[in-house]
Amino acid sequence: MLSSYACAVPGIMATRVIPERRDRIATMLSAPMMTCSARLPVYALLISAFVPDRHFMAGFINLQGLVLLGLYLLGIVGGIITALLLKKTALSGPTPSFLIELPPYRLPNIRSMLIKLLARGKIFLTRAGSIIFTVAVLIWALAYFPRPQTIVEDFENRRLVAESTLQNPALNQQLNNLEQLEAATLLENSLLGRAGRFIEPVFAPLGWDWKISAAVIAGLPAREVVIAVLGTIYAVGDVESNENALITRLQAARHSDGSRVFTLPVVVGLLVFYAFALQCIATIAVMYRETNTWRWPLFAWVYMTGMGYTGALLIFQISS
Repeated sequence: MLSSYACAVPGIMATRVIPERRDRIATMLSAPMMTCSARLPVYALLISAFVPDRHFMAGFINLQGLVLLGLYLLGIVGGIITALLLKKTALSGPTPSFLIELPPYRLPNIRSMLIKLLARGKIFLTRAGSIIFTVAVLIWALAYFPRPQTIVEDFENRRLVAESTLQNPALNQQLNNLEQLEAATLLENSLLGRAGRFIEPVFAPLGWDWKISAAVIAGLPAREVVIAVLGTIYAVGDVESNENALITRLQAARHSDGSRVFTLPVVVGLLVFYAFALQCIATIAVMYRETNTWRWPLFAWVYMTGMGYTGALLIFQISS
């Protein structure tokens, strides 16, 4: 479980040492609840953008750090509750005696270790890696196609006008703005943008618009992808070099009626959703490889995403 704080994949693979099958599966289904490193960029963006940088107790406690700690604790509590419920329901059975026979410890043989590493790496690439690659390509295709020629030609004409009327440094700034706006417009008209609008009614009770919905869909292969997608949608460009610009755009985002997109209930709901939702195709693929069935990975995706959705729904509806 501790190794799952870096990534759930090694945590799930480490369950091989658990002899009891029920305990092993319960641990697999609880490990993704731990706050992995992929969640941290999402937490950092939302917390830095919408949680005030306030200090308490003579500066010893920071509100932003307190919120981050709360999200870590939320994952721990969620994992414990998940394991307890599973042991009482789907994975119920007699409690085995807690007895582990420790093998004699020796220095590992480098050659044997490398052979095992290569073998396990090959298995991961051929089984889990193929699934990860397929889904990643699918999400990329959804975000890239189609590319309406009218939009491309319109922005090309805008660039020609800018080049004929402006001089540096104003020209470079205008060309950069047009490039970011073109990427945002193309994404809005892509299959991913249309999918975001299509499922917007599903997430509307959570207070999410189509932009957040599209980012959540794009985050299926990996949670941190949501930041890059939001950066593209809000015409920021390279998020790594324009993080402050993305924060400013998110803070200033408005609906058509002038109301804020990222209200406090929406932000808290997003944090809770990402604390629970299983948005990591690598975790799903490894869980499938370790169990040799799609039953448990699909079950994990449904119940974890359901927990995230329910938590965000309750927060938004009660707060509103």
